Amino acid sequence: MAKLQLSVAMGDYDRTRALLDGNVQIDGVDPVYMTLSPEETFFRAFRHAEFDITEMSFSSHLVKASTGQNTYVAIPVFLSRAFRHTSIYVRKDIIQRPEDLRGQRIGLPEYQLTANVWARALLADDYGVDGASVTWVRGGIDQPGRPEKAKLNLPANIRLENAPEGETISRLLDRGEIQGFIAPRPPGHPAIGNPDVGWLFSDPTSVAKDYYQRTGIFPIMHVVGIRKTLLEQHPWLANAVYKAFEQAKQFAVDRLSDTSATKVTLPFVEEQLKAAKSLMGEDYWSYGVAPNIKTIEAFAKHHHAQGLSPRLMSVDEIFHPATYETTKI
Repeated sequence: MAKLQLSVAMGDYDRTRALLDGNVQIDGVDPVYMTLSPEETFFRAFRHAEFDITEMSFSSHLVKASTGQNTYVAIPVFLSRAFRHTSIYVRKDIIQRPEDLRGQRIGLPEYQLTANVWARALLADDYGVDGASVTWVRGGIDQPGRPEKAKLNLPANIRLENAPEGETISRLLDRGEIQGFIAPRPPGHPAIGNPDVGWLFSDPTSVAKDYYQRTGIFPIMHVVGIRKTLLEQHPWLANAVYKAFEQAKQFAVDRLSDTSATKVTLPFVEEQLKAAKSLMGEDYWSYGVAPNIKTIEAFAKHHHAQGLSPRLMSVDEIFHPATYETTKI
């Protein structure tokens, strides 16, 4: 039987490299890989459904799935995870502590971005800064005119404005016309060179470690989606894709652990790996629903509370049912 020829869009990460170089195969699939930036991948996937298998914004997936408009079905492969304490920048001459953000104007490239959902969640849970207590200003980080990739229907108490025409949120932050900035990327020129612009948390790593120890949550940013019509024709595909991505991640972890010659261009890799395992366990970057249930439930709760999903999604409707259990020997 001929293999399925499918397009696969994803980032070029250590955890996907074994797929790209052929060390790991997707059973029954002859893939055409495209390594793209998250912004391009998500825009093309959610606006035009261009890919058969695609990395997806977790937030944008819930926006679509909660209203039954999803072209893709998600599997619990978490290609991007990050503590988003480093995603919050402020005017340090105005904001000294998180609580000072109440009543201020905060720029963001898109309201629905997963990183922004997590950042708003930690501000609300740990510091009482409710999403309705600030004004959100949407604009491109470095290029003006960035739109939301999926249509939103936000509650009336969420104040969301567009940046002035031709402006970026980096320039607004530099001039002090917004007092905060939340995004997956740092501010661009000229804000990043402004001495009055910096992280909200002076030691975000320590704050993030405390957050994890208190909550057990390692935030999920990106999932993998498979075109729904393909799964209807080939129900075996969900587990085939899940298995391949899991194997590729393990391939990367094994290489990272081989410190005879460091595989990444960064000092203290062995020490950082030991610290991650000490804090989060051996499978510190786990895929699958069961080991991530607390994180998934927390995200669904905040996504709904922030007005992005009209109903609270239950965990058992977020991912393809065939991926909730996997074969063990």
